[in-house]
Amino acid sequence: MNATTASTDGRQPTDWKTDAMQRRIRARYRAEKRFRFYGLAAVFLSAGFLAFLLFTMVSSGARGFTQVQIALPVDFAASNIVIEPEQLDGNDREQLLALADFQGLAQESMVAAYGDDGQALFSNGAWVQLRNAVSDDPTLLNRSEVIWMPASTEIDFAARGDAGENQSEERLAMMERYQALEEAGQVRSALSWTFLTMGDSSDPTLAGIWGALKGSLFTMLVTLALAFPIGVLAAVYLEEYAPQNRWTDIIEVSINNLAAVPSIIFGLLGLAIFLNTFHLPRSAAIVGGLTLALMTMPVIVIAGRNAIKSVPPSIRDAALGVGASPVQVLTHHVLPLSLPGILTGTIIGMSRALGETAPLLLIGMRAFVPSPPDGLTDPATVLPVQIFLWSDELNPGFVEKTSAAIIVLLVFLLVMNGLAIWLRNKYEQRW
Repeated sequence: MNATTASTDGRQPTDWKTDAMQRRIRARYRAEKRFRFYGLAAVFLSAGFLAFLLFTMVSSGARGFTQVQIALPVDFAASNIVIEPEQLDGNDREQLLALADFQGLAQESMVAAYGDDGQALFSNGAWVQLRNAVSDDPTLLNRSEVIWMPASTEIDFAARGDAGENQSEERLAMMERYQALEEAGQVRSALSWTFLTMGDSSDPTLAGIWGALKGSLFTMLVTLALAFPIGVLAAVYLEEYAPQNRWTDIIEVSINNLAAVPSIIFGLLGLAIFLNTFHLPRSAAIVGGLTLALMTMPVIVIAGRNAIKSVPPSIRDAALGVGASPVQVLTHHVLPLSLPGILTGTIIGMSRALGETAPLLLIGMRAFVPSPPDGLTDPATVLPVQIFLWSDELNPGFVEKTSAAIIVLLVFLLVMNGLAIWLRNKYEQRW
């Protein structure tokens, strides 16, 4: 048969044993090995960059989760705080604690324990620790107690031991003072509960991430509650019910364009609609969630349409053949089978929304918010904006806080994506 073919079209059968063909085969194998090597090298290079990023963030931000503390002997019984422990059991507890001069007591105790410059060893807001200690244990008012107080930023830098060649005399003197405190057992490094439970502050030793974390949680809940159902319903209508006409084509092109619009445009849209038109509270989680929902919705619509389109037509035909209505086909078969793809698009959209800063800056979520929000309409900020604000601070104590906040943001992102991936795998079906 080969001979007949060769005589008909004038070509000779390929002889794979010749030297020329063997060279071509070896060159092809080498090309395949190089291509495989390039792909493996790209994977290792990406993993190397990721590992470098994680190592840099963890090494720089680990100290942000700790706090240098100094032991301060405090004689509450001899102080001018005229509050009985029994009084703190009443309804006016917070008012009594607010009116008491804990700041003066802290200053007197610092000078008595560490000399005239004792206040320089402690944070400016260290007196709050005294008030919290009395709030937790009112019996302290009748005795003396050693309270571990947050140290100043200078002591915190001295604890690092990074005495370079061009250190100032004040920094060198503070390092010597820290070494003396360490030898006396009057200083320690402990987990900073303040960083994990408090809001923003102008003092880096008192600044916390809980306010921004809570604001991000509220904002993401609003975004998900709006973008996911509306995006899925829009995808279902466009893919299953919308007629193929000019208007449908315009809508599809518009959705594709919206998915590529810069995020700051959605910030301008949120400013014009939600703040200037509907007069919603500025710097509130509900406004941030509405703005990010506008940005996330096109991504979910596109992913939802592709997921619905990927369901084989035979599934629809079989369901219709056994008597199912079109709505039953959609709810019982098409949507469950397309849910993994829809959740994938939701993960991408929510991850993008979690890391956005520009649209939230335009709606006022860059305000200084010292207390965590209690509701969707309370003033709030989010983790990316908080990182941006801390990175712009002149106080060097915020450097570690910024890296620690980035770690919290990455953990929040991994937890959110992990939950979504678990849901996607749970509802994934194979046919």
